[in-house]
Amino acid sequence: MTLVAPKIVRAAWRLVPAPLRDWLRGSTGRQFVRFVPVSVAALAASEITLAVLVGVAHVTAGLSGVIASIVGAAVSYVLSRWAWHRTGKPHVLKETLPFWAVSAGAWLVLGLASHYASVWAKSMGMSHTQQTLFVAAAYFMANCVTFVTRFAIFHYLLFADRGSVRRLAEPVDAADSVAFALAAEAAGSAPVGAMVDDPAAADPAAEPPVRR
Repeated sequence: MTLVAPKIVRAAWRLVPAPLRDWLRGSTGRQFVRFVPVSVAALAASEITLAVLVGVAHVTAGLSGVIASIVGAAVSYVLSRWAWHRTGKPHVLKETLPFWAVSAGAWLVLGLASHYASVWAKSMGMSHTQQTLFVAAAYFMANCVTFVTRFAIFHYLLFADRGSVRRLAEPVDAADSVAFALAAEAAGSAPVGAMVDDPAAADPAAEPPVRR
């Protein structure tokens, strides 16, 4: 089992276009990889909330979309601070308020998408279950659009003061090290074992180890 996972990673990595592989190796690409699970968790929380409100509580689609967006934004805020290595008390003016302002824009987009999807589904004579699935699908597509927009704002504006620079200055997490080492090996770089830091290679003046 331990040998299967690296093979799957290598096979999947070879399917990625070369320009995208190069981008994923860069600082922005690595940050994007960290942001993906954040958005997945936020999307899951908001989709579950939307399904419960529309399908079970029979709340209007527009209001359900806004409430689901708020739930997703709360999850995204907590996890985004982890993704950009934010610790301690957040700065209200520089971080908290701008984050929720961006989220409010996303709520507007998601609320409108849910509302008009519901109106269109009703006009097509769909059943209640079909309407729920259709609204959820429209909400998901709108989330994909806001995902890319939010990442660009967070990475280049909101967390740019110390997120990207700090990420380059800190050691790579163990999980990230394994993933990128396997990816580099699959791309034809040095083997994974050769990527371990070698003190002698880092310091040419260091004395070689004594053989006994």
